[in-house]
This record gives sequence, structure tokens and C-alpha cells, in this order.
Amino acid sequence: MTIPRSSGVLLHPTSLPGPYGIGELGVHAHAFIDWLATAGQRYWQVMPLGPTGYGDSPYQAFSAFAGNPYLVSLQDLRAEGLLQSSDFDVIPEFSADRVDFGQQYIWRNQMLDRAFAHAEAQLLSGEHPLSAGFAAFVTQEADWLGDYALYTAIKATQGGLPWNAWPLPLRNREDAAMQQAQQTLARDLFRVSFQQFLFFRQWSKLREYARQKGIAIIGDIPIFVAMDSSDAWARPEQFLFDPAGQPLAVAGVPPDYFSDTGQLWGNPLYRWDVMAQDRFAWWVERFRGSLKLFDVIRIDHFRGFAAYWEIPYPAETAVHGRWVEAPGHALFGAITEALPGTEIIAEDLGVVTPDVEALRDDFGLPGMAVLQFAFGGGDFSVNAFLPTNLRENQVIYTGTHDNDTTRGWWANAEESERHAYRVYTSSDPSEETFAWALTEMAFHSRARLSVVPLQDLLNLGSEDRMNLPGTTGPQNWTWRYHAEALTPALAAQLRGLTEQSGRIAAGQEAG
Repeated sequence: MTIPRSSGVLLHPTSLPGPYGIGELGVHAHAFIDWLATAGQRYWQVMPLGPTGYGDSPYQAFSAFAGNPYLVSLQDLRAEGLLQSSDFDVIPEFSADRVDFGQQYIWRNQMLDRAFAHAEAQLLSGEHPLSAGFAAFVTQEADWLGDYALYTAIKATQGGLPWNAWPLPLRNREDAAMQQAQQTLARDLFRVSFQQFLFFRQWSKLREYARQKGIAIIGDIPIFVAMDSSDAWARPEQFLFDPAGQPLAVAGVPPDYFSDTGQLWGNPLYRWDVMAQDRFAWWVERFRGSLKLFDVIRIDHFRGFAAYWEIPYPAETAVHGRWVEAPGHALFGAITEALPGTEIIAEDLGVVTPDVEALRDDFGLPGMAVLQFAFGGGDFSVNAFLPTNLRENQVIYTGTHDNDTTRGWWANAEESERHAYRVYTSSDPSEETFAWALTEMAFHSRARLSVVPLQDLLNLGSEDRMNLPGTTGPQNWTWRYHAEALTPALAAQLRGLTEQSGRIAAGQEAG
């Protein structure tokens, strides 16, 4: 790991403030980067940026390569003339606190369609100022963009049904059906491709701005793709499907401390033997695509590359599954060979067995630790998440997107956990002060990189957590903060801690 001793903040772009109901890649994203730099932070960690479907989870995207067009800044499109003032005449009433994805699905898609309609004729003739850039984008991203655009367009004609419920000719990508769809849906393919161009164009500008401010971006690769995704539809031979496109088995995790029935994720599983035949070319391209978005890649559910929990399909719970060995060493060998120097963080939480540790350590990957997990069990000598037991080549978090906020965790903690914390720290924090106390503990630890969710810096309670795993409630993935919450005083406080903990030198610029 070449990451220096440093720190960062976890915030998904959908949580940014702004006037149109969801975070965008415009002025407020740039302001957040400015605030991070002022606060002495070197990293902004985000979740997957793909287009989301049912449940709105960024970990269940319609594509492993595409970007989420909901994040496109409408204000920037207006400034460029792609949207006109009249397009904003009727604006719904948006919540400043929560994302309403149903509302976004209707109104934002209408706005993006208008932007395309305004530019369409000039794009077709090659006379639009963006024509050359758009043409280059389509060529550069051809390996996935055509499939994604076709999948998206067909899905709309099928009432939003998943691809394995489409008519067989479309489901199986028969030549005649594909040719007809490409002809009849040509305008839709053009439109979807243009939306992707707008996303990647804005993200690239934002990432370059972050780089100029000394901020690198950490982003996620989920180990699995969504069942209903262009990836599964376009490459069915790489997944564990029957001839009709139905899964033979699906992914999840077994029963554990958090759930008596485990978690039934439902993602399709890979045919690793097929993928190995071309040296995991799809995975190499997936990493290559992620490097166009992120400076550092965090791999979600890393333990699944050593062995994964296979659940026969159909099933109602994850109880009756089995562990199946995965070719992690061969895969990461291929990625390292094709993309040398790629910075990777291994999310090695959960059931960490010696084979998982060997895979992580053989490739020198930093693992993760979560301080909210440090005070259960009672034995300070063996709890791997306690600061005294951390490694330098590790990333320490107060909590993650799947945890309660740290304030909420303390308010709801078992008395045994509270007691363990008091004994370990010789302190007795209040609910008001605990989140900052845990942030200080993370920053002062030996772990090379410390990351804290913005909710913890803002000292927010359980009502502001990002996600409750295993549920699809309306609170999941919808949290947003208000612009005025990022005060100069909070930046100075975080900057002070960052300097005190040796994660940035006094007076040093973030870069």
C-alpha cells in the first residue's frame, strides 16, 4: 500500500445538498471538495456510482460500468445551454433531507430527455460543440456502452421487467431480435449513450478538480453484479444460469451474529472456470473502468474471492448454502499483471478465515477495521478491531455505510459494549461526545488511513444512517446533508485532529 498516513471522509454523492432532490456533480460537489481540502483531508470515499434499480442500492446497479445519470448536474447543463430556462418552469417540491428516487425517476429523466432533445439534431449532424467528445466517448466505451444502452432501451419497452422475464428472442440475444431492436430503438440508444457521456464528462471534471485540491477518490467495486443488469444479460455464459437465463444458485452470506437466517442477496454467481479461460478479461476491464472513476478501489465482500456462500435457487433464506472456493489468487494475479500499481483496499469484514488473510496479504492489500466492532466479546487481546491490535497496512473506520451512525450505535449499544469501551479508554463519554471520541481514536491509531462517515463528523443519530442491511426500507440510501452543516469551525476542528494525529503536517496543503 502506497497510501501515506492520511485520512478521509465517506460520503456518497447522492447525499450532497442541492435544489433538485438528489446530490449532483456540480457546485455542491465542488464545495465539498473545497471543504475537505480545508479540513486537511486527502480522500473522499464514495460508494458505487452505477445506475440503481429496485431498492435504490448502489450495490445493485443496472451496470458494473455505467454511471448514474441522476447525478448529472442540471445546473451545469443549463449553464452550457443543454437545458433552457423554460425547462425549469415546473419543478416539483423536493425534500432537502431525503432522496425520493421515485420522484427522481420521473422528473429527472424528463429533464435529461429534454437536454438530449435540445442537442439531438446537432449531435446527429456533428455540428454540436460536444459532438467530437461524444463520438470519442462512444468509441472508447464501446465494449460496454452498446450493451448497456440496448439493455436499457429494451427494458423500457418491456415495462421495466428484468431481462430474464423478456420474450425468449430478446432474453437470449438472438441475432434477428437484436438487429430489430437496434433499428427500432435507435433513438433511445443514442439518448442513453448521450446521458452516459454527460455523466462521465461531469465526473471527470469533478475528479480533476479534486486532484488539483489534493483529494483522491476511493470508490467501490461490489464483488457481484445485480441479477437484473446489462452485465448478466450481455454475458450470460460467465454466470451460473440455466438455458432460460434463470440462476442455478445465488449469492449471500450465512447466518451470523447479525441475522439468524443470513442474508439472501440474490446476485448471480460467476462461472469462474469460464472466466479463467481468457485470464479473467471481464474482471480486468471492470477494474480498468473503475480506474477511470477512482484513484483507489475498495473491493466490497473481499472474502468472496477466497470462498463465497452459494445458495441454491430458489430459496427464501440464506440458511441452506455452502462455501465454494474461488480462484482469488489467479484473479488478482491477472489484474496485477494487466494493471500494475492499482491501489486496492480489501473489505475483509465478516467471516475472515486463513485463506482470506492469505489472499489479502499475498498481494499486500490493506484490510479494514471498524471501531464499532471493537468492544464486543470482552477480550481485549484478541479483538482485531481494537486500536492496539490494528496493523499499519489497514484502513480504520468509525463505521461504514452499513453501520448505524456512531452516535446512534452508542445510544443503542449493549451495556457490555459500553463497559468494555469505558475500561479500554478509562473514560465515560456522553451520547453527545462519543462520535468525536471514536473519531479521535480512529485518527490516532496506527492504521495508515482513517476514514469517517460524514454523519459521524456531524454527530448525527440513527435516523441519519445510510443503510440497514437486509432491508429495503424508505430510509435506505436516501440521506442528505444541508450545505450549512459544513462549517469552517468543523473544518478547523477536523484539521486540528488530522495534524495532531500525524495524518497531515501543520500548515501542509492536502496534496
